[in-house]
Amino acid sequence: MTVVYEFGNRYVTQLHTPHHIVRLLRNDGTRMSDPLVVVGGDAAGLSAASKCKRDDPEREVIVYERGRWVSYAHCGTPYYVKGEVESLSDLLTLSPTAIEERGITLHREHEVVDVDPNAQSVTVQTNGETFEQPYGDLLVATGARAVSEPITGATLDGVFTLHGLDSAAAIRAYLSDPSEDGVRTDSENVDAALVRKYAAATPPRSTVIIGGGYVGVEMAEALREHGLDVHLFQRPNQLLPPFGDAVGSGVAETLRENDVTLHLETEVEELVGDGCVEAVVADGERFSVDLALVGIGIRPNTSLVEGTGVELGASGAIATDKYGRTNEPHVYAAGDCAESRHAVTGEPDWVPLGLTANRAGRAIGQTIAGTPTSVGEVAGTAAVKAFDCECGRTGILDPERARAAGFDPVTETITASSRSGYYPGAADTTVTLVADRSSGRLLGGSIVGTDRAAVRIDTLATAIGGDLTIGELERLDLAYAPPFSPVWDPVLVAAKVLNGKFTDE
Repeated sequence: MTVVYEFGNRYVTQLHTPHHIVRLLRNDGTRMSDPLVVVGGDAAGLSAASKCKRDDPEREVIVYERGRWVSYAHCGTPYYVKGEVESLSDLLTLSPTAIEERGITLHREHEVVDVDPNAQSVTVQTNGETFEQPYGDLLVATGARAVSEPITGATLDGVFTLHGLDSAAAIRAYLSDPSEDGVRTDSENVDAALVRKYAAATPPRSTVIIGGGYVGVEMAEALREHGLDVHLFQRPNQLLPPFGDAVGSGVAETLRENDVTLHLETEVEELVGDGCVEAVVADGERFSVDLALVGIGIRPNTSLVEGTGVELGASGAIATDKYGRTNEPHVYAAGDCAESRHAVTGEPDWVPLGLTANRAGRAIGQTIAGTPTSVGEVAGTAAVKAFDCECGRTGILDPERARAAGFDPVTETITASSRSGYYPGAADTTVTLVADRSSGRLLGGSIVGTDRAAVRIDTLATAIGGDLTIGELERLDLAYAPPFSPVWDPVLVAAKVLNGKFTDE
């Protein structure tokens, strides 16, 4: 049968069987090859491949990964650099052998360089050879890339972006004394030449971090653990801007207490050196440095679909519907290269986070296997740690963004105890809530503190997912016991205070 589904402001016609799968049959009734081809062997790609193969064991599933690493925990790399995670292999979720055991055909060091939606095929390059691979369904899960533009000198030796296990391995090797048996190449997949190069170098004593986002904050802690003099430069006037003012202030105070020198409202102009980085120039001032980390953001990897007819969204990531489908039939996209629908605004948004990628990939795999499943909405729920300071955020915190989405935001920030005051370990927990004045609906929130603060953000994420109002949030029946929470959890205190603004008006 023919199904017409909405994509943006247009309607796209696509052929489906009753189970939403195109089945190609030979004259004798046996099934022709209609493989699910996945481009990208990490979170979204392998989640989709695994789920599709599990639900439809007869379906051929082929994964192409241009590098050697597959199925790894990118978010764990700062803790590997710090030394809390001992081995690179500890960051791997699935080994190539385990993937093959699931019945998935995995091709590493195979780069998909072109997509032809009309012919339903992709062009693959490996070892100087090129071949065509037909597909029944295609998932583009090419992820994102770290950016260093427009900083001059970012290609000097000693300058890193923490985006991938090879860079993490090189940084950790650089931090190890060449005379000691430090970490060198603890995996067959690592870029051994790169790691050996930095393992042989004199360890750095001073470092500069450019960017005060997730990577910058987490790596400040990791580098201080190795005794380095750390300077962090941030162009805006606060750290972690998406987390709001209270979190930014709390993290800044924590970093300073741990001897990280902050340069806020300071723009880095260039990195300079003769082959290897020697200094950073910022606001006309020069700072000597042995190691530089650039963490100013990422961009979706969408070059593969340029000129193919696959549409991009306003964010620059691939536009998709609620099932992860692009505007081209049988072409899906998920993970850091794709947009999702925001839980607060209902509009497409780009939220490159680990759970978003895994969840979308799994849903797409289930859809392709025959059970249409929504990839789900995203609220941008995230957590980050800076030494003993825990932070969480979800939804929309920026009043300007809330107003642009048609809301009239009201904000409240409170500080309350994390446990009953008489119980040991209680600490201040600061909660910020944002709600819509007209409807009372919760729009966003953030939390910062030192005693299990970050996990409390899940309560707010759940409330946003359920479209709860501030009044409904205030009346939630949250658990109470002195070791875990006061009678009024900090989240409930914040809701009670903000709800008072509504009832008093």
